[in-house]
Amino acid sequence: MNYLAEQTRHALAAEYVIGTMRGLARKRYQTLMMRYSEIRDTTYQWENHINALGAQLKPVAPDPVVWQKIVERLDAEHTEGNSNKVSTLQTSKPKPNLWKSWSVLATAAALVLAVLIVQPSLDVSTDSEQFTVVQDEDSKSLWLIEIYPDSIDVVATANLPKLANNDYQLWMVPKDGSAPISLGLLPQDGDVKLDKNPQFDQIDIAALAVSLEPLGGSPNGSPTQVLYIAELAIL
Repeated sequence: MNYLAEQTRHALAAEYVIGTMRGLARKRYQTLMMRYSEIRDTTYQWENHINALGAQLKPVAPDPVVWQKIVERLDAEHTEGNSNKVSTLQTSKPKPNLWKSWSVLATAAALVLAVLIVQPSLDVSTDSEQFTVVQDEDSKSLWLIEIYPDSIDVVATANLPKLANNDYQLWMVPKDGSAPISLGLLPQDGDVKLDKNPQFDQIDIAALAVSLEPLGGSPNGSPTQVLYIAELAIL
């Protein structure tokens, strides 16, 4: 692998700064940082972008009950013995779905910044309201989707399988269990700006779904074969 190639540098730096690079891979990257100034500079560039992204997020005050539970848990750990501490830690282990959500958010943030750095020709602004990354069963990113007040911006990645005789279609899945609503056809290469369905801001959305369809989209207004599901993250 050519670690100094521009796209490789940015991809690795994104993983390192976001924190999704772990174990031996992280140690190897730190060695590369010491050896190559280009990799150090790219890493610093990503750190600056991540800090800027964090500064744009609006602070949300937690419910007072949350703080009360934290205080109670800290008091319990302070007064109980080591064995009880271990038990407390084990019972408070985060659920897998929380880690999965964090992984999706981290990947999405990395892709957003990758678009800003590696593909500066794209008109990517910072006023998106929601975003998600559609991934396959191997956690490879296929599309970056950003929700804006009047549009849905989609960028296809190089991991996406290109289909000559089918289209990919995007759907929003209501929380109330009603039928999925089409948001349009997804690009198989490059980027596209979809018109935002007026219902998008009027209903509670459980997730976005991607289906495999004949060319031109679903023939009956319903998903033919659902391939991927992605939860939305709110900025």
